[in-house]
Parts: sequence; C-alpha cells; structure tokens
Amino acid sequence: MTWLSMHSPMGQITIAEEDGFLVSLDWGAAPPGGEETPLLARAREQLDEYFDGKRQDFDLPLRPHGTAFQKRVWEALTAIPYGRTRSYGELATELGSSPRAIGGACGRNPLPIIIPCHRVLGMGGALGGYSAMDGVEAKRYLLGLEGCELPLSLKKKTA
Repeated sequence: MTWLSMHSPMGQITIAEEDGFLVSLDWGAAPPGGEETPLLARAREQLDEYFDGKRQDFDLPLRPHGTAFQKRVWEALTAIPYGRTRSYGELATELGSSPRAIGGACGRNPLPIIIPCHRVLGMGGALGGYSAMDGVEAKRYLLGLEGCELPLSLKKKTA
C-alpha cells in the first residue's frame, strides 16, 4: 500500500492506494514514506477540483474494505447526487435495513468525501455525526460547499 498526504480546506488528508485502487481517505498527514503514484496524483487533482467547486463527481477506481452490507451502503451513497441529501431512514428503507445500521456503515466509510457519507442526514434534517476531525462542522462545511440547503437551525451561528 502506498499513500499521499495533501492539504485541503479541511486540513491535511491522506489518500491510500492498494493494487491500483483507492482504499482509504484519512484525516491528517501520514508518516513520511508515502509515494506519489499516477492514481494518487489523479485523486489529489480530483479532490482539489472538488474543493475548488469545479468537480461534482469522482472518477477513480475504489476498493474500500468492509463487509458486504457496508459495501452495499457505500454503493448507495455514491448514487446520491452532488448538492442533494438523503436520510438514514430513506436509505434504510431502500436497502431493507435500519437507520442505525446505515449510520454505522456511514461511520465506517473508509473513503469519506469520495464516497459521500456527508450527504446523509438524520430525521428532520439533523446532521448526525461525521468522521472528520471537526465532526459535524466538517459535514456542515461539505454540505455548504455543495450548496445544500440546511434548515436555519443547522446553519452555523456567526456572532
């Protein structure tokens, strides 16, 4: 496995490749020793374009490690369009599961942003959780970047 750390508006992130597929996106910088491969360079470029508002979909080979159920959930997440959201309950109904199980799979998503678990909201539009260093603030940032309308009660208060 090889990796590449990069700067983003959310801080340092590290993307990892294994056998020609992306397998993880982690928050923070990786230890030295990573190697830039053509795939990791392409992933960095696409992430930069996403953060610059120039990309809405990722075109990268993915192979996240997880259970069969988690992979079904992650596949469903990739079908949520840019700038749109779904609820844990809607996904649970679609996949014949429970909202809690959907939330668990979202929390174990090894490729956040690329597999857009930030587009999944709780009942009544509640943000729920998020795996990034800043948690819900990071989720709010990503949804704002995509132009998602959040209920006024969920928008960040400025004082």
